[in-house]
Amino acid sequence: MNTFEISPFRLEEDSWLILDQTRLPGSEVYLRPETKEDIWYAINTLQVRGAPAIGIAAAYGLWLSIRDFSESTEEFAKTLQAAKDYLVTARPTAVNLSWALERMWNVWQKAQPDDIQKSKDLLFAEAKKIYDEDVAACKSMGEYGLSLLKPGMGILTHCNAGALATSKYGTCLAPIHLGQERGYNFHVFSDETRPLLQGARLTCWELQKSGVDVTLICDNMAASAMKQGKIDAVVVGCDRMAANGDGANKIGTSGVAVLAKEYGIPFYMYVPTSTIDLSTPTGADIHIEERNGEEIHKLWYAEDMAPAGIKTWNPAFDVTDAKYITAVITEKGIVRPPYTENLPKVFK
Repeated sequence: MNTFEISPFRLEEDSWLILDQTRLPGSEVYLRPETKEDIWYAINTLQVRGAPAIGIAAAYGLWLSIRDFSESTEEFAKTLQAAKDYLVTARPTAVNLSWALERMWNVWQKAQPDDIQKSKDLLFAEAKKIYDEDVAACKSMGEYGLSLLKPGMGILTHCNAGALATSKYGTCLAPIHLGQERGYNFHVFSDETRPLLQGARLTCWELQKSGVDVTLICDNMAASAMKQGKIDAVVVGCDRMAANGDGANKIGTSGVAVLAKEYGIPFYMYVPTSTIDLSTPTGADIHIEERNGEEIHKLWYAEDMAPAGIKTWNPAFDVTDAKYITAVITEKGIVRPPYTENLPKVFK
């Protein structure tokens, strides 16, 4: 498969189909959301996941909320506001969700067309613009990221920050895809990423489709792989980066970063500027989503693998301290410490 045909979305005229990632790798099923409730459910249940993809889906969901609106222009703003407030509750950690919704709202508020159809057209165009900008941003991150890697490297990744988590290309997997096209012959080690197995189900599926040499490992095998010299670099995505460079990503990422520091391996975090939240001072200020504990001991098992009544704790993300991040790769360039000083520069 052409690498860049992989995408969680399929655009058909005025409809967007969403690839149900909960069904991968077993089957490729595209959903046709018809309401904002469909989008909320898709985001909340991880049918669509990954910070950039969540933002794109939310933008499309906001348009869906008024697609069939036919009442007065006075009621339009109330309906749009209510939909925005509703959609932002789907998941709390990824900043792209609120970023995309606020962007859509602000574009409409600034223009405030005097015709309902013009408002609808404006919002649909903005959602498509968010999608197109992400395609370009991911391609740019791939080019910058590839400049940090050498042919033949062993690369460890955690979770899925690939084409499935974005519009196309991916964030941290973009240089892997580009390198595959250019004969870099990377060998990727993919952490399974418990408890939802995004590394096993999604990253391995995606990289296999692209022809990348990929090996699946359990999360607790990363230290052994590093110690044996199999890993030359770590690449991961990010769901929200604070102003000081602390980055929230899928649970388990911070442990990988600590290990990489211990073994002298560069740890690269790929962060679109839409995911950098300068209004959040540090990682301690990032709200971490906690999910149903049954994901740990029931979701993938024919029979419950833990004793009945067991207590669980299931945070979806953890925060990697800035001191463990070798460099932050954005679509505007590579950012190195001190992040408090250098992250704001990418917005100038």
